[in-house]
Amino acid sequence: MTTAPVVKAPPGASRTRYLILALAFVGLSLNYLDRANLSVALPFIEDDLHLDLSNAEKGLILGAFFWAYDGAMLAAGWFADKVGSRKAFTFAAVWWSVITALTPLARGFWSLFLFRFALGAGEAPAYPSATKASSRWFPKHERAFSTAVIDSGSRVGTVLALPVVTALIALVSWHFSFVVLGVVGLIWACAWYWYYRDPMEHKGANAEEREYIAAHGARLEENDDRDAVEVRWRDLFRYRTVRGMMLGFFCLNFVIYFFLTWFPSYLKDARGLDLAELGTLGTLPGITAIAGAWIAGLTADRFIRRGADVTRVRKTVMVGGLLGGAAIVFAAPASSVYVALLFLAISYASLAIAATGIWSLPGDVAPSSRHVASIGGIQNFASNIAGIISPFLFGLLLDLNDGSYGPSFAVAAGVAVVGALTYAFVVGKAEPLPALRR
Repeated sequence: MTTAPVVKAPPGASRTRYLILALAFVGLSLNYLDRANLSVALPFIEDDLHLDLSNAEKGLILGAFFWAYDGAMLAAGWFADKVGSRKAFTFAAVWWSVITALTPLARGFWSLFLFRFALGAGEAPAYPSATKASSRWFPKHERAFSTAVIDSGSRVGTVLALPVVTALIALVSWHFSFVVLGVVGLIWACAWYWYYRDPMEHKGANAEEREYIAAHGARLEENDDRDAVEVRWRDLFRYRTVRGMMLGFFCLNFVIYFFLTWFPSYLKDARGLDLAELGTLGTLPGITAIAGAWIAGLTADRFIRRGADVTRVRKTVMVGGLLGGAAIVFAAPASSVYVALLFLAISYASLAIAATGIWSLPGDVAPSSRHVASIGGIQNFASNIAGIISPFLFGLLLDLNDGSYGPSFAVAAGVAVVGALTYAFVVGKAEPLPALRR
């Protein structure tokens, strides 16, 4: 089944939506750069402070972020829908930047745990805010690419963390990396608050761009069904599709958070990379993931623009991407670091491709424009339970298996397959969910 082909933007239409997209991309890149900072710096912090942490304790510190991040995520989605992307994203950036800059005050396990916990609470509104902004500024046939660009900020931030943080550590100290990144985040927060407005309020968007956005599936108030607007936040959990999105995204993030937490330690301890190699070879899987996601987003939008069924496109991307993510299992027995990086690059890129579909879904299935960030927050809440479990479980399995990553990678591959099955058979069509009877 296909839909009618969608027209392109009319000649003379402004392109303010791409400036909004670029700014959101930078914001999420900084969000993940600050998030990954500790993962890169932790071995150097441990040496400098003379800490003797077990792998399980390191996993608890790295996972502390997600206890707060996940606990705040449900409220963060509701908050972004309530106050809008401009205020919610600014609030988040100020919070996480201040906490980042204060992290060098940590002196041991508990202080590192608490700073990491506070960082997680502050970063929670970022993704729902960016998702809501994308759904308002981009029509349906441009949604995959816009979400791919926004989501790739997580990959860019993680990739940059290796060369940027290691360079700052080598230049001055690990303390310096946190202070510098905190200041940069505050500068971005000021820029976002000054520039962002919704399409109908932004002076940079002309009438042609606004009409094009509104007429082709952007989630704006004028496109809302009156009954759907009345759907209560708590009733969103009654939809099978929303519950499936929660489970599927949990599975994807279970694997992805290896790359955000244990990946630098894996390269250093299991593969023997030094500081310089961490900042070079260590970036290859992330760079591959960024390119894969952007290409996947452009390709998905092209198919939809030509009339392909939106549901079929989204599911192909999500199911195929998660199955490809299971390639992580082949990295552990690889004979060399280069072969291991190849399989890790395939896994990470496949997961990033799946994420372009996953983050398009809130804009596709939300009953109304007032539910986009809420559904984004709900699925992100479930996905980041994996952020609590995955780092600790990886560390525990390492302790139980004499530092071997094989069992951890095997578990991650199995979880990725479960996620693929969930998107194939549990999640429904990529279209607005009907209003529920109370």
